Amino acid sequence: MNAVRPPAVAGSFYPAAAPELARDVGALLAAAASAACGKPVPKAIIVPHAGYVYSGPIAATAYARLAQSRGKISRVVLLGPVHRVPLRGLAWPGASAMATPLGNIPLDDDAVAKLSTLPQVTASAAAHALEHSLEVHLPFLQTMLGKFRVAPLAVGDATADEVAQVLDALWGGAETLIVVSSDLSHYLSYLEAQAIDRVTAQAILDLRSDISHEQACGGTPVNGLVLAARRRGLTPQLLDLRNSGDTAGDRKRVVGYGAFAFYETPHVH
Repeated sequence: MNAVRPPAVAGSFYPAAAPELARDVGALLAAAASAACGKPVPKAIIVPHAGYVYSGPIAATAYARLAQSRGKISRVVLLGPVHRVPLRGLAWPGASAMATPLGNIPLDDDAVAKLSTLPQVTASAAAHALEHSLEVHLPFLQTMLGKFRVAPLAVGDATADEVAQVLDALWGGAETLIVVSSDLSHYLSYLEAQAIDRVTAQAILDLRSDISHEQACGGTPVNGLVLAARRRGLTPQLLDLRNSGDTAGDRKRVVGYGAFAFYETPHVH
């Protein structure tokens, strides 16, 4: 298992050249920094996964909350939906590292070993090979955290409880961050998307684990996280709710994006 999973969407979803990528991510994070200043570090975040010109500003509002965690968070549990390959359960990539133009991120072997006992988790290089939902978050994490290990899981057909079981196995302490990748509504008009995404955001804030794939393409990992958060008494917070019509697209057919943070301490401001 010495293979490195190479980037699949560098040059399309985000820049392929390291200097340009570092500059773009830095600019997105800088724009979100003031709103995140002095805020606590979340245990888990939900972030969108489109091209950076579309969803990057929304994702950055969550990643900016990690400013105080460099050198403290050493493991990221990263879950995102499959878009190209049918999959039952969840799958890690069967690789030793994931590469971006900013460098390689080693896989967390301990996490892989822990999950090997769960029947819903398998290895699938194919599920990861062309998948963007996990990859687009790695440059943000590399920029904010520096060195860390990643436990990347592509999520297919699974129940919320099966996802929550995986999260519980890897929950850890302050060294572990959970990242769930999901966009919201797809290809509605601007006003329709706003209305539906507000309902979806409220469902997440109410810790309801019945979000459909029409509401969120990552509904399965979102529901699993929300279920785990409800059981553990986490406090959710909406950080940003916009769509592609607000960032870089036209308003006739938009994709919705939300950023959410989940805190283990009850005092969130």
